[in-house]
Amino acid sequence: MGVVLAPAPRSSFARYWTAAAISSSGSAVTAVAMPVLVVQSLRATPFEIGAVNAAQFVPYAVLGLIAGAYTDRWRRKPILVWASVGRALSLGSIPIMWMIGILHIWMLVIAVLLFGAFSVFGFAATQSLLPRLVPRTRLVSANARLDQTDAAAQTLGPAIGGGLVGLLGAPVAITVDAISYLVDAALNASIRVDERRPDATIRNLRAEIRDGLQWTCRHRALGPLAASTHVWFLANGAAMTVLSLLALRSLGFTAYTFGLLLAVFGITSLVGASIAPRIGVRVGAGRVIILARVAYPIIWLLVAIAPPTAIGDALLFVALSLQGLAAGMENPNEMGYWQALTPDELLGRVNAPRRSVNRTMAALGALIAGPVIELIGDRLTLIGVAIAFAAAALTAALSPLREASIGA
Repeated sequence: MGVVLAPAPRSSFARYWTAAAISSSGSAVTAVAMPVLVVQSLRATPFEIGAVNAAQFVPYAVLGLIAGAYTDRWRRKPILVWASVGRALSLGSIPIMWMIGILHIWMLVIAVLLFGAFSVFGFAATQSLLPRLVPRTRLVSANARLDQTDAAAQTLGPAIGGGLVGLLGAPVAITVDAISYLVDAALNASIRVDERRPDATIRNLRAEIRDGLQWTCRHRALGPLAASTHVWFLANGAAMTVLSLLALRSLGFTAYTFGLLLAVFGITSLVGASIAPRIGVRVGAGRVIILARVAYPIIWLLVAIAPPTAIGDALLFVALSLQGLAAGMENPNEMGYWQALTPDELLGRVNAPRRSVNRTMAALGALIAGPVIELIGDRLTLIGVAIAFAAAALTAALSPLREASIGA
């Protein structure tokens, strides 16, 4: 028998939203501090850079399916709270190891692996709790609001992060992110939400996982969307590895300039997220996703041809601006579409495995990029990245997704 759940009060979404804003701001600082720490402070090789980038995603391959099943068994709010506490402790260990002189690249990899493990459960709970906080008809708007906040954080955070890195050093700047997760945990702990209590019957973990996978794979639009997204994450994992090397070494960006580059991405992401609900209603969620994915290979070809001159610097800023605009429009429509079409009792088992494969592909992309850069250089590697983005776009464009809308 189904359980009738009372709608959450509006203050619960406000707290959830505020918690997301604070942790996003801290993460935006780390987005600058971590590459500077790895590339400049620890003088990592391309392979080591790829290993660090991959480490946060590897736990998704190991824990993703299990996390999804248990997110549907357990209450999602406590999972979200304890995952944030775990992420705070993982990040907080980095400046401590730096201060006592034991931070080496593989110690950093271990800390990032732990961060990724807590993130598996945190993101499964995050994506599955939102439909309990707002009506499903408002999911695109709610996701857009979250993305707007995240984009605003990515606008200010990298600039602040670049300044903090220059003033205090990369390891100390990461402390800001650790503190933000503790505040995130406290705010989410105060949310009032009526969640299902786990039933007392014996449950089959394998069958539960299979149910979630089958829902995704058998859906005529969600199946191809998932496949396209997996390829996108493979390309993006490689792209982010190349970007840090290209900007910080080949083009000679300072930490502050690199922060400004990410801030520009945040500004245009905010613009994209602001117009995402209206565009989704006007042209359909599926078409918005497809149009964004067609833009990504063009964007990364611009990065690939950026020369080590002022023109190259400008091209990088233009490319990241376009990337932010496309991502800002795409993500609220994609997340809202998944959440609207997936039954509440399957949200954890659909969201976590999908995110698990996504992050596994990102880890694979990051790991592949390191040795490929050493073999053929960053420019040719970026051409390969653009080809992979094109494959993701083609997969989406040839699917029934082009007719999809939230009302489908």
